[in-house]
Formats: sequence, structure tokens, C-alpha cells
Amino acid sequence: QVQLVESGGGLVQPGGSLRLSCTPSGIIYGINTMGWYRQFPGKEREWVATFVKDGSTNYADSVKGRFSVSRDSAKNTVYLQMNALLPEDTAVYFCNVRTWSITYWGKGTLVTVSA
Repeated sequence: QVQLVESGGGLVQPGGSLRLSCTPSGIIYGINTMGWYRQFPGKEREWVATFVKDGSTNYADSVKGRFSVSRDSAKNTVYLQMNALLPEDTAVYFCNVRTWSITYWGKGTLVTVSA
């Protein structure tokens, strides 16, 4: 079973930046989208950003203009560049990869925005 391996979380001050990475442990065929979700304590997981196979990107309103999702096809890695971070961005961030038949999830990486 292919796993999604995330990295890049940590503690950052408000206004700072972090870059999250997500790489599958093996080959995934037929990827339609690669992206990110996040989950606040006691809340449902919410969508953050998606990189579509045609190269288009989509963002939740709460992160638009601050976050950027990209993909390195050679490495089959998806990134989430997070700038101008706010305390309310503190959450566990999950990588998500979808094919026509399967959805993969990473285990999550914690991002804490605090002074």
C-alpha cells in the first residue's frame, strides 16, 4: 500500500513562512489531483488547496493570496508554500492524492503559528 510522506511542519511566528512537502512512497497511477487539507482541534477536516493534473490550482478563501500549491512531476511531490501565516492557521495539515478510484491520505504534519 502506497503511503503519503509529509514533511515541513513546525513552529513559526505570525507573519512567517513554511513549506510543506508530500511524496508518495511508491508509484500512484492515474493521479487526478494532489492537495492539502487541514484540521483544527475538535473540528472537521477542511480543504485548503488542490493542484489539478491539468496544472490548474484552487484555494480555500481563507488561504487565497497567502498559500501556494505546486507539484514537481519528476519527484511526484506536491508542495504547499505558506506565507503570511496567522495564528488561526495552526492545525494539522494532511496531504491528499486522488485517482479515479482511490483517495490517499497522509498522516498529517502539525503547523503551529505562535509568537
